[in-house]
Amino acid sequence: MNQVSYSLEGKSPKTARGAKTKAKLLEAAALEFGERGYHACMIADITRRAKVGMGTFYVYFDSKEEVFRELVAYMSNLTRTHISKTIEGITDRLEAERAGIVAYLNFAREHKDLYRIVMESQFVAEDAYRNHYRVFHSAYTNNLEVATRKGQIRQGDNEVRAWALIGISVFLGMGIGLDDEKFDVNRIADAAFDMIKYGLNPDANIEPAS
Repeated sequence: MNQVSYSLEGKSPKTARGAKTKAKLLEAAALEFGERGYHACMIADITRRAKVGMGTFYVYFDSKEEVFRELVAYMSNLTRTHISKTIEGITDRLEAERAGIVAYLNFAREHKDLYRIVMESQFVAEDAYRNHYRVFHSAYTNNLEVATRKGQIRQGDNEVRAWALIGISVFLGMGIGLDDEKFDVNRIADAAFDMIKYGLNPDANIEPAS
C-alpha cells in the first residue's frame, strides 16, 4: 500500500509524537486487515507490525473494531477527495464521468488494502459501510442535478442514476482494480463511458469505443 497520511479521529493524540504513533498503528492495521481480513487479524498482529506494545494500542483505540471503523471512514474521505481533485476544473459532466472512472480505478489499484477493508465492512460494520455509500451517493446526486439544470445531461431520476453510476465504478474496481496490472485503465474507462454516454441502444448511431 502506498504511504498515506491518516486522519486522526477518536482518541486524539496530545503530541506530535503521539500523532505519529497513531498513524503507524493505522497504517499497520490497514495492511493487516487488507492481507488477513478482519476476523483473522488480531490486535497483536497490528502492534507487531507497527513495532509498538499492546498497551500503546489501547492508548489510541478501545478495540479492533474501532480501528477498523476509523479506516473505513478514512478510506471514504480519501476516495471522495481523490476523485474531486481529479475532476476539479472539468466543467462538462460527461467528461467528468469518464475522468472519475479513471480516478476511481487508479485509486482502487493503488490502495488495495483500504479498498478491501471497505468491501469487508459490510459484514463487520454495516452502518459504516452504508454511510460510506450514502455520503458518496448524496454528493453524486447533487452533481447530477447541477448538470441537469445546466442542460449537460437529460432530465431523469438522478438519485437512481447516481446509484447506477456508483455501481459501475465499484464493480469495475472489484473486477479490475484489485487484479494485476494487465488491465489498461483508460481502455476500461472508455468502454464504460461509451455505455454511460450512449447506452445499449443499437440505434445510437455512434462508433464503439476502441
